[in-house]
Amino acid sequence: MDSAGNHVLSVHQWILENGDNRTDPWPLVYSPLPVTFIFLGYLCMIWVGSHLMKTRKPFELKTVLIVYNFSMVGLSAYMFYEFLVTSWLSNYSLLCQPVDYSETPLPLRMASVCWWFFFSKIIELLDTFFFVLRKKNSQLTFLHVYHHGTMIFNWWAGVKYVAGGQSFFIGLVNTFVHIIMYTYYGLSAFGPHMQKHLWWKKYLTILQLLQFLLFFLHTGYNLITECDFPDSMNVAVFGYVLTLIVLFSNFYYRQYLHKKKHK
Repeated sequence: MDSAGNHVLSVHQWILENGDNRTDPWPLVYSPLPVTFIFLGYLCMIWVGSHLMKTRKPFELKTVLIVYNFSMVGLSAYMFYEFLVTSWLSNYSLLCQPVDYSETPLPLRMASVCWWFFFSKIIELLDTFFFVLRKKNSQLTFLHVYHHGTMIFNWWAGVKYVAGGQSFFIGLVNTFVHIIMYTYYGLSAFGPHMQKHLWWKKYLTILQLLQFLLFFLHTGYNLITECDFPDSMNVAVFGYVLTLIVLFSNFYYRQYLHKKKHK
């Protein structure tokens, strides 16, 4: 037991000491413990909240949802702009881009938007909180909880160790998708009368799948070519994206193809 405990402590110490010196002082970055507690709180919120709501009426959150979703559109648009402009000014390569760990303005600007992207994944846990309050239990799927819960760890590691470089591509594409996604959610929050204008929900799922396929190909390419970017990060992203492709493909099949076939 002592040796196992010492091993855990030594791993934790290695995690603390081998991060990016620029981002380590930033909120929630230095140690994995805050993010771990947020994740555990997230799971407790789902379990406790679902039980408490069993005997209660669902909350009416129309105004809250409209403000929240369009605020996320604004935040996503800001991050998309920062990823796009900073990578352009820095002459980033789409195929291979090492991390610039210097403290000059452009690398710091890229690291900053990477932090905001990480923090946005924590904010997005509110998606689940609103599902619980509205008793939308059918939305609390394994895919939803897995995707939201794991993204905070992925981007904590991204900001801790590789705030820039290849990481920008995921942030750039994902923020673009989220501009469209939260626009959809914001419009749907206005009520049932908006549904006739939201016929493109199916294509939103296709867009999400396409982004994961892009990440899969982009990361896979970097695993078979010489690029000064940590292979450990590429392997982690490659494996993670593969799970999302499988889960979202299954969702698309069950939501659209299977229902259409059944009808």
